[in-house]
Amino acid sequence: MRAVHELGYVPNGAARNLVTRRTDTLAVVVCDPPQGVVSDDPLFSTVVRAISRELETAGKRLVLMLAESDQSRTRVEQYIAGGHVDGALLIALHGTDPLPAALVRQHLPVVSFNRTNAPDIPYVALDNAGGAATAVHHLLERGRRRIAAITGPLELYEARERLDGYRQAMRDTGRRSIVALGDFTRISGAEAMRQLLEDEPQLDAVFASNDLMAIGALRVLHQAGRRVPEDVAVVGFDDIEAASYTSPSLTSVRSPMADQATAAVHLLLGLIDGGPTDPVIMPNELVIREST
Repeated sequence: MRAVHELGYVPNGAARNLVTRRTDTLAVVVCDPPQGVVSDDPLFSTVVRAISRELETAGKRLVLMLAESDQSRTRVEQYIAGGHVDGALLIALHGTDPLPAALVRQHLPVVSFNRTNAPDIPYVALDNAGGAATAVHHLLERGRRRIAAITGPLELYEARERLDGYRQAMRDTGRRSIVALGDFTRISGAEAMRQLLEDEPQLDAVFASNDLMAIGALRVLHQAGRRVPEDVAVVGFDDIEAASYTSPSLTSVRSPMADQATAAVHLLLGLIDGGPTDPVIMPNELVIREST
């Protein structure tokens, strides 16, 4: 050890990998197209930082890869097939994405950050349906009766699950669903809110499937002269930092994204070592503010 210290010896990682058959490197693959949901998501950096910290603690390296087109997806598959990583964590998967099945065929340990269309891939997901139902029941308890929903892009599992939670809560109380389509951006939330006011002028509450769309809806309600929450109550989802600074401040379902990222890393590391593949569902909570 004295000689190691004096000479500054560093073990040869490539030689060690030949023996252990491990690279100590994990890929984080973002499967979102350009201008997709990740590009405007303020929580994405929270997720990446949490993954990076957890891997650093475990003595692993992270390589961030984008699979945003057929060409880039092919490069990801080729890179992984070359044995450069021990496992992969997939983020922002869309329902028809072929990448998960391709990686499973390579016998690579893979974990999805949310559900996937590949049944063989374990995942860590939020309780999206339960969180949406909690938001709707909160609005009902506030005396709201005509509750609309602004949903995200339905090719994403989390958007479909939040819509399902909203619809189930409305069915449980015998009320009609009122749905407008958004894409998780502020602009789409504003456009959906304008359409809702035109189609359902008597609505008295809105559940938006994420906070960015809720913020867009708040702006349109203000422009239309609708008071929040007196005339229309608004609930978002995710509880991003900006939710505390809107006017009025936004009630939102808090998503523990950092905890979800940490749990995904733990699941992937366990999978690499032959551990269980049971999915993990993260709880969430409703943060009540001035908008309701």
